[in-house]
Amino acid sequence: MTNENNKTLNEEMEVESTDNVELTEEKTVETVFDEGAATEQAADSLVDEKDQEIHLLKEKLEEADNRYLRLQADFDNFRRRTRLDQEASQKYRAQKLITDLLPAIDNFERAMKIEADNEQTKSLLQGMDMVYRSLLDALKSEGVELIESVGKEFDPHLHQAVMQSEDENYGSNIVTDEFQKGYLLNDRVIRPAMVKVNQ
Repeated sequence: MTNENNKTLNEEMEVESTDNVELTEEKTVETVFDEGAATEQAADSLVDEKDQEIHLLKEKLEEADNRYLRLQADFDNFRRRTRLDQEASQKYRAQKLITDLLPAIDNFERAMKIEADNEQTKSLLQGMDMVYRSLLDALKSEGVELIESVGKEFDPHLHQAVMQSEDENYGSNIVTDEFQKGYLLNDRVIRPAMVKVNQ
């Protein structure tokens, strides 16, 4: 081979070598670029996963807070209902006893309306009057009040109309007569008054 051929061959090898280096550099750049893109995608994927996890944790925390608030409200309502029940129980604790005593008081009132014609009957009526007043005082100390009826306007919450009348001395819807007394325990009607009402 001649020098010229050697020279040409060397030049071709150098060009080929340079091309290989360029190709290798291109592949390296592409590989680095691909690896960078893959790393960026992995980082984005990791960020997305973390965001989803944070979102789920926030939802769970909000749900737990809501459950706690509902539980707290239920407990507050339970305490309030219990307190109101206790207050009502205390306020109306004697209602059954009072209801049972009312017929006895009615009988006392009827018995005391009889005419006393001798001293023995008068002293008996005085003793009955003392017992009657003691019973009324005991009931009053428990919060029992008499419902006023005659001359008052008829109130269906306080009165039970059993008769009607036409009396010019009274206005319309006014109670003219009372057949049985009515009683209130604090603010609760334990027995309405049986009355006659003017039309």
